[in-house]
Parts: sequence; structure tokens; C-alpha cells
Amino acid sequence: MTIPEKKIYPRAGDTQTIYLKSVISNPNIRVGDYTIYNDFTADPIQFEKNNVLYHYPVNNDTLTIGRFCSIACGAKFIFTSANHTMQSLSTYTFPLFYEEWGLDKRDVTAAWDNKGDIIIGNDVWIGYEAIVLSGVCIGDGAIVGARAVVTKDVAPYSIVGGVPAKQIKKRFDEATIRQLLQSEWWHWPFDEIQRHLPFIQSGNISGLV
Repeated sequence: MTIPEKKIYPRAGDTQTIYLKSVISNPNIRVGDYTIYNDFTADPIQFEKNNVLYHYPVNNDTLTIGRFCSIACGAKFIFTSANHTMQSLSTYTFPLFYEEWGLDKRDVTAAWDNKGDIIIGNDVWIGYEAIVLSGVCIGDGAIVGARAVVTKDVAPYSIVGGVPAKQIKKRFDEATIRQLLQSEWWHWPFDEIQRHLPFIQSGNISGLV
């Protein structure tokens, strides 16, 4: 069972929290079921416009967010086109202004260094006003602290924070992390997840696996 295609608000009377998948129209943004976004300063439905930045079609890069993620107000995903190339002697984006400088329009992407896609795993919590940069992969179960700037990959079930973000600790011991990753509970049917909620909520890994 998945959430109904048209359902936007998971909680009655709360228009600040949405099922993110229900409002995404860009084919290069893929969001899993039950992932939520909360915004108390702007309309959360405008996530594509306000939170996914420099995501220009010319690059064809993608944002992938897994299931059961929690994304806090103001979190931003900044893509490659925000970069200025480091290969040039100048950081000025001459290729963007090809008409002014008599350059070939086909070379417009030479204005920046392509860092690649952003991939967010399942059951990831991204804190208030955190920033995730292009080319980053955040593993399942990870937590990104408030206002962290994530410039490198984050291991599953790690907690990171700071500028640039660094690992603070792991959420669980390695054996528990292995069991959680093997279980992939986020892909279970609705009824099975519901049946196991007492174990999930109480942190009882033996009841989960």
C-alpha cells in the first residue's frame, strides 16, 4: 500500500507539513512514499521552487529522495549550476553570456564544474536549514543537523553536523546498523510496517528482524 496519489497533507488541519511526492512535477526529482516536508515560513507546496536550487534542465542532474524521510523547514538542495568552474583562470561565468562574448551556446555548461546527482536514502532526517550540495549521497537512516552544509557523502545511520558537515557519531552499533540495512523495513507493505511499529518505535531491533 502506498499513500494516495493526490493526498498532500498527512495530518488534518496542518498545511505546513506535506507528503512531498504528491507535489513534485519535475521528472528529475524523485521522492519516495511517506517522505514529509515541513515549512512554517513559506508554502511547502513550493518545494521545487524554494528548496531545489540551480537545478537547470541543461545539466539533466537528478535529486532522489527515499521513503520515510523527514525534511525540515528551509533545507536546501544546491545543484551543480551554482558552481563556478575552477578550471578557468577566472571565476566569471563567460559561457553563460555567450551572446555578449561571441561564444558557442552549446558550451554553456562549461561555466561550472559538474558535481553530479544528489541521492538521499530512506528514513533520513534533514534538519532545519541544512544544505546538501550536488554530488552528495546520504545513506539510509542518517541524520543531518540543523544548518549543516553537506559537501561529502554521509554513511548510513550516521549523525553529521557543522560547516562543512562532519560525522558526530553513529546512531547505533555496527551490528544493529547491518540488521536495519538488511531488513529494508521502509520497503515493507503498509500492514507489515504497521504490525512492527511497536518494535520500530521502541528501538527493539530483535522484534524487527
